Amino acid sequence: MRAAFGARVEEPELLEGAVAWRCGDVVLKPAANTAEAAWVAQTLDLLEPEDVRVSRPVRSTDGRYVVSGWSASRNLPGRPEPRHDDVVAMSLRLHSASRFLARPRFLDARQDIYAVADRMAWGDEEYVLPQEKGGRLYDVLAGSRRDVELRPQVVHGDLFGNVLFGDDGPPGIIDFNPYWRPAEWAAAVAVIDALAWGGADPNIVERWSHLSEWPQALLRALLFRLAVHALHPRSTSESLSGLERASQMVLEVL
Repeated sequence: MRAAFGARVEEPELLEGAVAWRCGDVVLKPAANTAEAAWVAQTLDLLEPEDVRVSRPVRSTDGRYVVSGWSASRNLPGRPEPRHDDVVAMSLRLHSASRFLARPRFLDARQDIYAVADRMAWGDEEYVLPQEKGGRLYDVLAGSRRDVELRPQVVHGDLFGNVLFGDDGPPGIIDFNPYWRPAEWAAAVAVIDALAWGGADPNIVERWSHLSEWPQALLRALLFRLAVHALHPRSTSESLSGLERASQMVLEVL
């Protein structure tokens, strides 16, 4: 497989915290969904967000983005850092560039827990969640949903921990987890994650309150993460405690 992407010589190195292997300047990772992996690669090949470094895809020797369930990209120097406001700002720049992308067709067929949780958070689907894993809090908060007039577009719905900072230069993204939701929601997911698990300053909620319909965007981001937590087989009481802390800050702005 390394040879298919021009990485025959380098010895693979498993990257910490990821199901991916670095071979010199090339990073190889399995592609669970071929259509989605090809879309992500094509998108990252063309996307030109302002002040954002992008891990560009590597085509195979015969020009394909995905070969036998594997894709490849250029290694992007940097590391995740708790610069939560910088991640939110980068999210807005990234989604300014992605707002012209067409809705990917594969989104309709997705049935993974993240897709189910996303549809639940927006009221597109109902599902009974385990009460002790976050379902109880989800049910309490879901009643506060109100209609919004935010414009859906292609967004990256999982930026927390996936933005790399180097010694200099702009932040970088190493992947793209596509959703068809407003840019404000994607920013809100980054804020909820930072509050729940990143030790973010609670005032981050107020600092981004100028974004359109911010309280409802935060609420849907919180419902999304609660549903993911309740559906995920490896969720823990510690991660739920983080979401419960975040919920207190969301309740203050509803």
